[in-house]
Amino acid sequence: MTAPAAERGTTTVADRAVRRIAQRAATEAPVPGGVEAGRGSATVRGRRAEVAVTVTLPYPAVLDEAGERVRAHVAERTARLTGLTVSSARIRVRGLSPRERSAGMRAAPSADTGGTDTGATKTAATGAGRGRARRPWSQRRLPVAVLALAAAAAFGLLLYDMVSVHAAGHAPARWRVRTMEWLATHGPDVPDGGTVPGLLAALAVFALGVWLLVLAVTPGRRGRLPMEPPLPGMRAVLERRAVAVLLRDAVTDVPGVSRVTVRVGRRRARVRARLAFGEPDRARRAVREAAGAATAGLGLAAPPRLRVRLRTEPTWRGAPPDEPTP
Repeated sequence: MTAPAAERGTTTVADRAVRRIAQRAATEAPVPGGVEAGRGSATVRGRRAEVAVTVTLPYPAVLDEAGERVRAHVAERTARLTGLTVSSARIRVRGLSPRERSAGMRAAPSADTGGTDTGATKTAATGAGRGRARRPWSQRRLPVAVLALAAAAAFGLLLYDMVSVHAAGHAPARWRVRTMEWLATHGPDVPDGGTVPGLLAALAVFALGVWLLVLAVTPGRRGRLPMEPPLPGMRAVLERRAVAVLLRDAVTDVPGVSRVTVRVGRRRARVRARLAFGEPDRARRAVREAAGAATAGLGLAAPPRLRVRLRTEPTWRGAPPDEPTP
């Protein structure tokens, strides 16, 4: 007796296949600007499947609306291609990616497809603002506030004293009388050597004026390094402290390195490392390569020049000698 076709065997869809289908379906979601799919997971239990995909949505986008479109498309597309019932489809928005909406700009390929950007895309995306990346202009709120408060207090006190003298008939304040007497006896026309205090006061006022001019014509915010603009009209910066942390983490991963100190300036980055074991020359090359790779991956408009200094620890152990071949 021949058994029915439905009873002769079963078809099993692996979790890996369902995960790849869900990731691919996320990139096909009807969201303007395209969706980039990252990591995903899938669990198959009988005829039911649960999937989860991490995505990057285009900017600007309404997150709840775009996320719901991606979730619905992933659930429907995965169920159609696998024949399973997708009981749960979870979408995690990892980040937002700005994209050019013009026809000449192609969207960046998904991380799952293994594609690479074309030369035109790289030129439009990263070369649009090359040479024009600058630090954002500081509003100098603290110096301006301090100067404004000091000037307002001084002139307010002087105005109060003058109004009280001319309007109410009060005697002038002692501090104003003494100030006028001191200025009269220490001015530039006094022949008895009162020039030094006047020169000091003039130099102080001159220094204050120069400082205010410097604040007015310089951008400030020296702790931030400009990054290469991703799109025309956009500006991105990176804190120098963050650059130092990234360089330190990259150099710390070099085998044998025990301690790392990084100082990042506007044009130079100084890396000082201590070697606990291993060959110094080889470790020094590895430290330079790690720091260079980390600096190149930061996307800075003007990457700082690296200065690497490697010293051995007092308890340093050299590489073991090669054993002779018998």
